[in-house]
Amino acid sequence: MASEPKKKHSKSVKRTRRAAIHLTAVPIQTCKNCNAKTLSHIACVECGFYGDKHAVTTKAKVTRA
Repeated sequence: MASEPKKKHSKSVKRTRRAAIHLTAVPIQTCKNCNAKTLSHIACVECGFYGDKHAVTTKAKVTRA
């Protein structure tokens, strides 16, 4: 069983602790090969390049008429 807290945490203590937990923006870069938006340190989903090297084979895009 979990232990119970010894004393009640005040509203200011609780809110100060929760204020430090926040989301950060994800760094988005453009691919040097195809100029698509990609996440940093991840191979491009569109063309499969990572930096200047071809790293991953990608599936062909399916177009519907």
